[in-house]
Amino acid sequence: MPSLANPGYQERNTKGIFALFCVGSYLLSVSYGTTFLLAMSLSAHGASEADAGSIMSAAMFSTFIAVIFSGHLTDLFGAPKTIAFGAVLLAAACAGFACFPTFGLAALGFGLLLGLGWGVFYTLGPIIVAMMIEPARRVKYFALLSGCMMSGIGTGPLLGRASEAFGYPLRAAFVMAAMASVIGGVAFVLLGPKIKQLHLVSGAVTVCRISPQAGALVMRSKAAFAIVMVGLGGAIFGGLSSFQTSYAHLKQLDYSIFFLGFMAAVITCRLLVAGFIVKRDPYRMAGILTSLIVTSVLMFMFTVDTAATYLFAAIVLGVGYGLTYSVINGLAANEAPAGYNAQSLVLFSLAYFVGVFGFPWLAGLIIVSQGMGALLSVILLIALLNWAIALGRLVWRRLPRSQARRFDPV
Repeated sequence: MPSLANPGYQERNTKGIFALFCVGSYLLSVSYGTTFLLAMSLSAHGASEADAGSIMSAAMFSTFIAVIFSGHLTDLFGAPKTIAFGAVLLAAACAGFACFPTFGLAALGFGLLLGLGWGVFYTLGPIIVAMMIEPARRVKYFALLSGCMMSGIGTGPLLGRASEAFGYPLRAAFVMAAMASVIGGVAFVLLGPKIKQLHLVSGAVTVCRISPQAGALVMRSKAAFAIVMVGLGGAIFGGLSSFQTSYAHLKQLDYSIFFLGFMAAVITCRLLVAGFIVKRDPYRMAGILTSLIVTSVLMFMFTVDTAATYLFAAIVLGVGYGLTYSVINGLAANEAPAGYNAQSLVLFSLAYFVGVFGFPWLAGLIIVSQGMGALLSVILLIALLNWAIALGRLVWRRLPRSQARRFDPV
């Protein structure tokens, strides 16, 4: 039997295990993607966009719990089994959305389950990659993981469109997502012993437990800018994606066009372009890419009226959002205080969850009270603020050192 000490065998073994890991990650991500169908599903049963936003805000709170305690669960059960437990929660949430399509306490409970499951997976997935892959090759494998997750997220709403096309009710998409989560959970259970073997070869990886003191230290550093930016970017993504079905209905367009264009752009950029972008000046790249997000929001407001313009706006958003995330993720790690990179990345994830799960609550209220146009105006303001932070950092860096020091975080 070949030994793990053999580099050639070890690399082939790692690739095979990582391939199954990517399949499992894709299957779990489908469940989160189906949440973009909640607004349409609830509307069909007398609820509103505000109710869909409330469910997403419930997911935000439980996600915090999952992120904070995932390290303790990993110590007790191991990362793969903890993710498998998260898969069960995701399956239960999707099954609940399928069986109870009306708004109420049950729906809020399923939102809590969704946040717990997704928070555990989103936090521990990269840690498992670090357990399997040596540091020199991790950037490539992180990009592959991100591409698989975005593929799964994009598949969720497309399942809804396919269900409608074949004459099935929308709840069929939630049922399929629940089944995908169960299969994905089984994959992680099977991967557990193999990942543990690779972990012994690749070296120790610690799971971060963040404290208030560590969080305060990170937020007083330059990494705070990237953390704020990912929260704003998450709000833009969450606001547009969670209510894209309502937007498409208003424009009499097919919402699947948005998800196809957006996800194809994000996946392509992260897999093929991100490796080049992250080697460039991150401040300049952030300024350029956030301007694309502003441009895309303006397109959704003023130019989208055909399938072609709808697709183009989605692609521009996907390029800007997909690459901005990669750039500021690197800044969050590189600009953290010495020895606090992991804590900075945990805060980065938490800020993302605040935006992607928390903002839809406000977005739903805005749609109900003021309409879709008002929501797009608010999203434009958020995008402009994000762009202003990126440009401000670029200008700040060009100031003479004595002037820039006045505004430097402590």
